[in-house]
Amino acid sequence: MSSNILNDEQKNIILEKLANKITDSGYLLVKSRTERTQLGNKEEVIKKIHLLINHALIKRKKRKPTKPTKASKINRIKIKKEKGIIKEGRKKIKNYDE
Repeated sequence: MSSNILNDEQKNIILEKLANKITDSGYLLVKSRTERTQLGNKEEVIKKIHLLINHALIKRKKRKPTKPTKASKINRIKIKKEKGIIKEGRKKIKNYDE
């Protein structure tokens, strides 16, 4: 990519994120057939390219890992116990007449 607008870091990010749309020779391929005229399709392609590049350069926030709260743990175990009692009641009653 030989763009003067983007720095090397941004170019590398775009190469990684848009690898399936970039050819071996370094061209970004975008098609549009929504308009009836060539000019309209060119304008549509330019909009698409701007959107693709902008979305590729947005940095995603890293997920902050969290632990379940004490109340949620207690509630989960309570629900599990209730489900177990319900399932216990479904068992067949064994008759031991010995």
